[in-house]
Amino acid sequence: MRSEVRSRGALFDMDGTVVDVPYDWVRIKADLGTGDIPILTYLSGLAEPERSRKWAILRRYEDEATQRAVLKRGMRGFLGFLEGRGIRTALITNNSRKNTDILLARFHLSFDLVMTRESGLWKPSGAPLVAAMKELGLAKEDCCAIGDSHFDIRAAGEAGLLHIFILSRDPAKFASFKIAEVFPSVAALRQRIQTVFSGG
Repeated sequence: MRSEVRSRGALFDMDGTVVDVPYDWVRIKADLGTGDIPILTYLSGLAEPERSRKWAILRRYEDEATQRAVLKRGMRGFLGFLEGRGIRTALITNNSRKNTDILLARFHLSFDLVMTRESGLWKPSGAPLVAAMKELGLAKEDCCAIGDSHFDIRAAGEAGLLHIFILSRDPAKFASFKIAEVFPSVAALRQRIQTVFSGG
């Protein structure tokens, strides 16, 4: 009797991972007054009218960055490579559905599942990754997370993923996160993925 072949998956962050975007998070957090609290958590805890006013500030920054975003070099080919190997893909972002749809349409990208902050789940919690794996019928042992930030590492770690990959040309920023591997380019990450999913 043949054993069942389990599906495999890659869970992607969007901003800074799939696309390069000009966010100045230090400035944004200063303008919003978030302190050390994650932006979405901070905004969700505000009372009106401050809540609406500060959401408008964040959306302005996001809309401007979305207009200037460019596709990460090698990303389209990488997604095609994953699709060709039967690896399911999810895009999990703290950005809005509006901006996510704009970028997917502009760069002609598709994922098996797209989750934005409108789901009510966002990073650095691992909850959106867990929800995505459940939706796609994937086990954490058969998935990798691909991101570019400390939030992505924290979320993937909380979700129990064994393979956490970060795209960055500054590996020193992530030296304290021993559970993550850092790659300077999509091409370098693709080589690593080939070994992780070599059974396919």
